[in-house]
Amino acid sequence: MSTPVVFDSATRVYPGATTPAVDSLDLEVRPGEFLVLVGPSGCGKSTSLRMLAGLEDVTSGSIRIGDRDVTHLRPKDRDIAMVFQSYALYPHLTVGENMGFALKIAGVAKSEIAARVADAARVLDLEPYLDRKPKALSGGQRQRVAMGRAIVREPQVFLMDEPLSNLDAKLRVSTRTQIAALQRRLGITTVYVTHDQVEAMTMGDRVAVLKDGLLQQVAAPLELYDRPANAFVAGFIGSPAMNLGTFRVDGESAVVGGARVPLSRETRAALTSDEVVLGFRPEALELATADATDAFAVEVLVAEELGSEAFLYGTLEGATLRDPQLVAKVAPRSVPEKGSRVHFRILPERLHAFSPETGEALPRG
Repeated sequence: MSTPVVFDSATRVYPGATTPAVDSLDLEVRPGEFLVLVGPSGCGKSTSLRMLAGLEDVTSGSIRIGDRDVTHLRPKDRDIAMVFQSYALYPHLTVGENMGFALKIAGVAKSEIAARVADAARVLDLEPYLDRKPKALSGGQRQRVAMGRAIVREPQVFLMDEPLSNLDAKLRVSTRTQIAALQRRLGITTVYVTHDQVEAMTMGDRVAVLKDGLLQQVAAPLELYDRPANAFVAGFIGSPAMNLGTFRVDGESAVVGGARVPLSRETRAALTSDEVVLGFRPEALELATADATDAFAVEVLVAEELGSEAFLYGTLEGATLRDPQLVAKVAPRSVPEKGSRVHFRILPERLHAFSPETGEALPRG
């Protein structure tokens, strides 16, 4: 039976700091769930994981694993296994000895250790390497040994702190699929930390986005993408990032460049000033004719042609975006030339609106 994890107003204030590294975190990880903590550097994601592991003190609030309050328990009493960014393998031990080391220290019988190591090696495709030393393995294989060391302990919860960041790009992609598939097969509740939102979106059952120690939103990947709770989540989730900018509201429309982009009645009713933050993803733009009232002009600076898709980076005439460049997804076989001037319109059903004062999402109607 899988185990839930609950952060109940968990706070961590480092000595001498004026603001919390993690501020009243309320978060429930469901039994057997793969939950990813994501956010920019310094957002509190690793601190949250280390609080759960017992490696950081909880200043206030509590943390529960199953029905046990583990807030003040030592790490070894929490029934968790952690996989770090560095593999931390013993160079003088073989792969098999590394995987079974924690069990040996715990006094588990040799036959039981051998059985568990053999099971984990089979699951991780490490059987041919059990008698080798870590130096004879590739980075991806070493990371699988670190995973195996966690698996043999049969913990209630797996904790993973940026485990793929030392791997090259291609290996990261293949290893993240292996980890996600492995977790689903084992069904062990897993909390995974990364700064890479693509990794978060492809691996997590749900993703929790943090900023400055505060939880911004926790939801399934597609919900974060389609219904971000605020402008920060909207801009952080998605690659390339969502286009975000503050625009003047005139009557029933926002003025975007030379275009009038209609706003829904619900959006207008929620506004408290004559400005609105609009967000639209690269795929929410379509090419339009220059005479369309809702079309704006973009000067093409760079075209990225990736074979199956293409992105244009350009400047939006007569408007300021948070990122000076606007990004649009276009058909890969008919990409406008660098230096050309093209017109786009925003697909109304793909338009996001946010409060310029709070950054919170406004009703879309």
